[in-house]
Amino acid sequence: MTRHLLSAADLSREDILGLFRGAAELKASLKSGKVTEPLAGRTLALIFEKPSLRTRVTFEVGILQLGGRAVFLAGQDVGLGTRESVPDVARNLSRWVDGIVARVYGHETVTTLARYGTIPVINGLSDHEHPCQALADYFTLWERGLDVGAIRLAWIGDGNNVCHSVLLVGAALGTDMVVATPPGFEPDPKVLATVRRLGGRLTMTSEPDEAARGADVLYTDVWTSMGQETAREQRTEAFRRYQLNDALAGFAKSSAVVMHCLPAHRGEEITDALVDGPRSIVLDQAENRLHAQKAVLRELFGDG
Repeated sequence: MTRHLLSAADLSREDILGLFRGAAELKASLKSGKVTEPLAGRTLALIFEKPSLRTRVTFEVGILQLGGRAVFLAGQDVGLGTRESVPDVARNLSRWVDGIVARVYGHETVTTLARYGTIPVINGLSDHEHPCQALADYFTLWERGLDVGAIRLAWIGDGNNVCHSVLLVGAALGTDMVVATPPGFEPDPKVLATVRRLGGRLTMTSEPDEAARGADVLYTDVWTSMGQETAREQRTEAFRRYQLNDALAGFAKSSAVVMHCLPAHRGEEITDALVDGPRSIVLDQAENRLHAQKAVLRELFGDG
C-alpha cells in the first residue's frame, strides 16, 4: 500500500484483498476474545470538520483495540485554514502523533495534510471521496462469499463522494457496475475517467430500473449530503424517481442485497421496508467499518 489512504485509487487489487484478509483475521480475533495489540503506544489524531457517528466511533474503538489511543480534534478546535494553516497543522501533528484521520469538507485539505506531514494520513471522508466506507462495503460482500469480480453492483441516486470510492474500489476488483443518476448529478467526470483507465466495467444511465435489472447489489445514499442543505428541496424533486423501494428492488435478482452507507433519510432515498428488511446488509456494512479500518491502521502504522 501507499503510505497514505487519500483515495480509493491509491489501492491496487492486491492491496484491497490483503486488507480484506486482514480485516477478517482481526474480526475473528475480536469475536474469539483474543487480544492483539500491534499498535501499542501509537497515537492517532482525528481531525473532524464534519459530524460523525460511524467514522469517529470505529476509528476511536479500532485504534484502542489495536493497543493505541486516539486524540479527537473537532473542527473548531483546530480551525484548519483559518486559525492555522493546513501545512502548519500537519507539521505540528507530525511531531506528536503517529497518524492522522481527517474528516473534512475540501479534499484538498486531506492531500495538503499528507503533503506537509511526515506521518500517514487517512481520508475519513471528504467532499470528493470516502475510501474507508468503500473498503468496508466490499469487505462485507467478500466475507459473505460473493465473488466481487463477478457481481453486478447498481448504484442508484447521487453520484457523490461515496459513489466515487465505490466505483474506484470496484474498478480495482473487476466488479460490473452500473450507476443511475438524474441528469446533472453524475459522478465527477475525472473519477469516471480514472475508473475506465483502471479497466473498470461501468455503465451510466438515467433510468433506475435499468440499473437495478439483474443486479446482485443495490446501493443508495442520501440525496442531500452535508453542506448541500440549502438545495434540499431541489434535490428531493430531482431524485424522486430514484427511491430504492420494493418496486425498484423487484428488477434485481431475488438474491440481491441492499446497501446504504448511513445515515439514511428514511422515506426519501430508501424505504423502511428495504433498509430494515431481510435483504439489507446495512448494519453489516456499519459493523465492518471497524474491522476494515483496523486493517488499514495496522497496515499503515504497524511495524510489519
